[in-house]
Amino acid sequence: MSERTISVNYLARVEGEGALRVRIHDRSVEEVELRIFEPPRFFEAFLRGRGYAEAPDITARICGICPVAYQMSACHAMERALGMTVEGPIRELRRLLYCGEWIESHALHIYLLHAPDFLGYPDAIRLAEHHPEAVKHGLELKKAGNALMRLLGGREIHPINVRVGGFYRCPSREELDGMRPSLEAALALAEETARFVAGFDFPDFELPYEFVSLRHPSEYPMNEGDLVSSRGLRIPQDRFEEAFEEVQVPHSHALQAVRKGGGSYLVGPLARYALNHDRLSPRAKAVAGELGLPPVVTNPYRSIVVRAIEIVYACEEALRIIDQYRPPGAPSVPAPPLTAPVSGAATTEAPRGILFHRYRLEPPGTIVDARIVAPTSQNQKRIEDDLRELVARSLDLDQEALTFACERAIRNHDPCISCATHFLNLELVRD
Repeated sequence: MSERTISVNYLARVEGEGALRVRIHDRSVEEVELRIFEPPRFFEAFLRGRGYAEAPDITARICGICPVAYQMSACHAMERALGMTVEGPIRELRRLLYCGEWIESHALHIYLLHAPDFLGYPDAIRLAEHHPEAVKHGLELKKAGNALMRLLGGREIHPINVRVGGFYRCPSREELDGMRPSLEAALALAEETARFVAGFDFPDFELPYEFVSLRHPSEYPMNEGDLVSSRGLRIPQDRFEEAFEEVQVPHSHALQAVRKGGGSYLVGPLARYALNHDRLSPRAKAVAGELGLPPVVTNPYRSIVVRAIEIVYACEEALRIIDQYRPPGAPSVPAPPLTAPVSGAATTEAPRGILFHRYRLEPPGTIVDARIVAPTSQNQKRIEDDLRELVARSLDLDQEALTFACERAIRNHDPCISCATHFLNLELVRD
C-alpha cells in the first residue's frame, strides 16, 4: 500500500476559502470532497424580522462581484408575493443593469482568473507582463460593465438604487445615450476576446452534464423564464424546490444542491448557452458560428469561450435597450398594502448560474422566513464529479501536475465561494 498527499495552501484565482481531498485506492478514485470551510454568513437569518423593502440592499452584500443577481432575485420574489407586475421601461432597465453585471463579472473571470491557466502563467500579473494588451482589454470590458452598474445602480459594488417595484431613480435618455461609445467599444473588445480565447489549447474532456437554466419565450434568459434542463425538466421558476433540494455533507460548511434523488447538475454559462443558443443576439450567434462553437458545449474547459460569447450578447443587448429607451412616468411600481401572510419565490440568472430566492411575509411587510440557493452551491457536487473523472484519467501525473490539473478544473466553473480571501487547500491521499 502506498500513500500520497498533495497540499496546496494558497490557490489564487478562486473566490473564497475551500479545500479539496481526493483518496485513491489501488488506482481507483474512492473519495472526492470539495470542502468549504468558511464559517456560515447567516444572511437568511439576518433577513428575518426585517421589512421586505430591505431585502434588495441586504442581499446585495452577499456578493461584491454579482450583487445585481441577489437584488433581482429578491425583488422578483417579493413582487410575486405581493402580486406586482413590472413591465415596460423599468423591466428593460433591470435587464440593462444585469447586462452590466454579466460584462464585468465575465471579463474578470476570463482575463484575471481563467486565462492564465491556458497561457502558462501563475497569475494575471505575470500574464500582463507578456500579454499587456489582452489584460488591458479585460480591464476595459470590466470598466464598461461597471459604468452601467454605476449609472443604474448608483454604484458598481452593492448598488443602492434598486428597490422592490423598480428603481429609486431612472436615468434620463441623455445619460443612457452617453453610455453608447463605451458599449460600442466593449462590443468590439468582446468579439476580439471570444476570438482570443477560442485559440487556446483545450483538453479533450467531454462530460455528460445535466444542464439547468432559465428559458424565456423570446429572450436569452436573465430575469425571467421557466426552469428547464437538458433532460426534459420544465417547471415555473418559482417551483425550484419541487425539483431540487439542498443536502448537508459532512466535509463542507456549505450545502450542496442536487436534483431530488441525488444527481448533480450544472448551472452557469455552459447551461444557459446549451439551453438557449437559439435566443442569442445576431452578432453573438455569428461570432459563435465563426469560431465553430457548437450549440451545445460539454467540455468545461471551453466555458471560457462561452463566457466571451455571453459578453458579446450582453453588450449587444445593452445597446438595443439604450436605443429603444423612453423614460418611464415613475421609477417604480407602487407596492400594495400587505394584509395577510404571503409567500413568493423567484429565480434569476447570475453570471455563474441560477440564483433562487424564497420569502414568506406577514403584515405589514415583515420577512418571517427566507431561503437563498446560490449558483456555486448548485455546482459543488458537479465540480466533485468533474474532479473524480479528471483524477481517474490522470493517475500517472506527478504531484505538481495533478495538483495543477485539479485547480484548473475547479476554475473552469468560476466558483464564488465567497467574496473574501482566495484560498484552497488540496489534499490527495493514495493508499
